[in-house]
Amino acid sequence: MKKYSLFILSAVLVVQLSAQKKPAQDWHFKEPKKKNMGISVYEAYKTPQAQVPSKTIVVAVIDGGTDVNHEDLKDVIWKNPKEIAGNKLDDDNNGYIDDVYGWNFIGGADGSNVGADNLEKVRVFKKMSLKYETGTWDVSDEGYQKYLSMKEEIQAGNESGKAQLKQFKTILDALKSIQKATKSDNPSPEEMMNVQTEDPMINGMAAGIAKALKKDKIQFIDVYNQFNDQVKGLDTRVNYQNNPDFDSRKIVGDDYANSSERIYGNNDVIGPDASHGTHVAGIIAAKRDNNLGMNGIADNVKIMVVRVVPDGDERDKDVANGIRYAVDNGAKIINMSFGKGFSWDKNIVDSAVAYAEAKGVLLVHAAGNSGQNNDETSNYPNDTLWGGKRFAANWLEIGASQAKRKILPTDFSNYGKNNVDVFSPGWQIYSTIPNNGYAYFDGTSMASPVAAGVAAFVWSRYPNLTAVQMKEILMSSSLKLTKKVIRPGTEKEKVVFTDLSVSGGLINAKAAIEMAAKMSGK
Repeated sequence: MKKYSLFILSAVLVVQLSAQKKPAQDWHFKEPKKKNMGISVYEAYKTPQAQVPSKTIVVAVIDGGTDVNHEDLKDVIWKNPKEIAGNKLDDDNNGYIDDVYGWNFIGGADGSNVGADNLEKVRVFKKMSLKYETGTWDVSDEGYQKYLSMKEEIQAGNESGKAQLKQFKTILDALKSIQKATKSDNPSPEEMMNVQTEDPMINGMAAGIAKALKKDKIQFIDVYNQFNDQVKGLDTRVNYQNNPDFDSRKIVGDDYANSSERIYGNNDVIGPDASHGTHVAGIIAAKRDNNLGMNGIADNVKIMVVRVVPDGDERDKDVANGIRYAVDNGAKIINMSFGKGFSWDKNIVDSAVAYAEAKGVLLVHAAGNSGQNNDETSNYPNDTLWGGKRFAANWLEIGASQAKRKILPTDFSNYGKNNVDVFSPGWQIYSTIPNNGYAYFDGTSMASPVAAGVAAFVWSRYPNLTAVQMKEILMSSSLKLTKKVIRPGTEKEKVVFTDLSVSGGLINAKAAIEMAAKMSGK
């Protein structure tokens, strides 16, 4: 009976999550109001300041891959003007063969690709184990204590992951049994009410889900797909992300110990799973007013695709090379919707950030989804260079907001009075996904491209501005809200919204372009 109750509880929970009412696809484009805190994109386009001629601006999406063939993106994808597609030659002599749309730093020369990879803390742990698993160590040694703590944490995470994976596989198998019994991949509530198998638990589960489906007017396939995704995610977590024995670098074939190595990878910018990067690209630049899907924020932009993020934590070497590639090939804005709690070689990333700064490129980065204070807990990469010797003036760190003013910061968003610059919509954002699809995603990963899109919209019209000025504009023109909100990561703790970031504000496109016009002197 306990097992049966678990099935019903888990399935109904997923049904309830699926049934949550979706907001308007363009909610974040609207003016900020009590129940819909948008960023005035529509109003921004109506201003006199937006009517000036614009110059195409290149935005690099450094991510896990982007579907360059998507119906709503294919017309806004950057193409290397000096490269001849498919001739297997490095026509522009930049070291990257056939880099027509960008480059993939987590692929092999033979065309293979990294899918899943370790978490950075697992890679750091593996490196530490080479030292601490040999010889005898004093338990009071600080490094040894850290190693033991990480070992315990990783082992506990693996055990938890295996237990969850077993549970979710069992539930998924039960859902498959319902499909088999009804002879349908997406059975109706009526069909499920009549399920009669030899297992009474399956019969009871089918009836329970049928009632929930009927009540909330959603489909069985939604439940199935969510459990299937959970199983895939947990399998990746156990066998790849938390597995110190897995080494994806065999696929890439580079000299991983050499962080200064630049030339490796392949030109497959889509990769095995381009969902995240495609969604990010669409937020920034999906073709506007083409009667397809949705509109991106910026109207005169080209998306350069740089693939460095696996299903796991990105590697510092790849991030650094991704930034340098984007800068060298003409990107003025680089969106980075990724992050992690450990860093393997921060100096190599710091050097790339400083390089972008020297070249006048704006870096826009997602603050992270742990509901943590980034002033107190590390989140990489960041704008602190070389151990705090200096800070990158071209770096914009973005927290995620949602629609309702009283709970404006999302519960998952990282924040920080010193280390998060400004907030931007990152809840239920509708955008492109592979194979001409569209979906709602949550995350600071979505908030970052919203900010990058606003920057591109503004900068394309006032290209005489610098990256540092663009950062100042987005922060200074942001909407300051002195109301108390729930602190991210807590259920009830209240804090003034202005205390959650450096600017204390929510990005506003209309105010940004008006300020840009004044600052540019045009």
